[in-house]
Amino acid sequence: MNPALRRVFRNLPRAPWARTLLQAAALPPAFLALSFCAPTGAQTPAPAALRLERQFGGASFTQPLGMLQAPGVSDVFYILEQRGAVIAVDRAGRKRVFLDIVDRTRSGGELGLLGLAFYPDWTTRYRAIVSYTRPGRKPVSTLAIFRSRNRGANLDRNSEQRIFSLEQPYSNHNGGQVAFGPDGMLYFALGDGGSGGDPLNHGQNMETLFGSILRLDVSRAPPYRIPPDNPFVGRAGRDEIYAYGLRNPWRFSFDRVSGELWAADVGQNAIEEINKIRAGGNYGWRAKEGRACFDPELCNRPGFIDPVHEYRHGPHCSVTGGYVYRGSELRTLVGAYIFGDFCSGYIWALDANGQARELIRSNLKLSAFGEDLAGELYALDYTGGVYRLRAPGI
Repeated sequence: MNPALRRVFRNLPRAPWARTLLQAAALPPAFLALSFCAPTGAQTPAPAALRLERQFGGASFTQPLGMLQAPGVSDVFYILEQRGAVIAVDRAGRKRVFLDIVDRTRSGGELGLLGLAFYPDWTTRYRAIVSYTRPGRKPVSTLAIFRSRNRGANLDRNSEQRIFSLEQPYSNHNGGQVAFGPDGMLYFALGDGGSGGDPLNHGQNMETLFGSILRLDVSRAPPYRIPPDNPFVGRAGRDEIYAYGLRNPWRFSFDRVSGELWAADVGQNAIEEINKIRAGGNYGWRAKEGRACFDPELCNRPGFIDPVHEYRHGPHCSVTGGYVYRGSELRTLVGAYIFGDFCSGYIWALDANGQARELIRSNLKLSAFGEDLAGELYALDYTGGVYRLRAPGI
């Protein structure tokens, strides 16, 4: 790419999938034929500490953004499609529609169906939380409860109860991850509201919910209650906030052994970061990008928490958060945090000292990782495939 075009792209709004689409629009057809028709599962000849194995009989999905299993259901996987659908699939690749709200979802760019969380008591009450963007004058980030009327075969689209809505000032930086923590509370990530450089300074404004991870009690929803031990209850700041100072947290997860909360935060022009999230933490955006100063008027203030790991752009440009590995097959990776980059396809393992080791250089557009009930990990390719992380000799 020539330097002038690269400078243009640096100032474009970015997310793990939106950046590729924006770049594609400016590239000549001959380049598109080479880059988008190449086999997305191919691996470069670099030494690899793991391999990627296509799953579900090679089944393909429409712009997948997430994958998970429901508590107590080990033979079915649930794939989130950006357009507004959740697809249930077994290991043989047999698919069925688990939820279809395409007609009420605003998708494209960084909008769409962005998160799914099953209630811990799924096998008795069959409820789930869905995070998606609704159309409106501006996009509306939405959390809604859906119920199954057929013992978990699918979610009834007519059962929707909306418990949270937030109008977005721009169409990018929506975050959207949602998950139940080990404490039974619901955690929900929101980006800074979008554009570029956080022009509204949401990241450092505790009176807004943008740029934060929220912690909500949805045990008796709708709508939701504030957990009394949330860090800003009775103090300055919105009571829903668990941590703030985030730009666009693209995938967070809980270590199933320690309970620690890990989040990847997509950077602006130069730095991608991995954070361990703690209650009340301020992770620096827009004062800082990673450990570097971003806004000279803000970055010398005290109290920012630096990332446990950061890396700079080059072939990389957009971090995709993963999981602390707790499976049994990849024994040398137990306890390491696995993450990747959407643009380069690299996958790394981060150790307890914050040192990252390259595991593989793939050609995947890494939109998300998934974890099964046994703790094994999967990589999702935005172009449609799902791959399990396997040991080289297995």
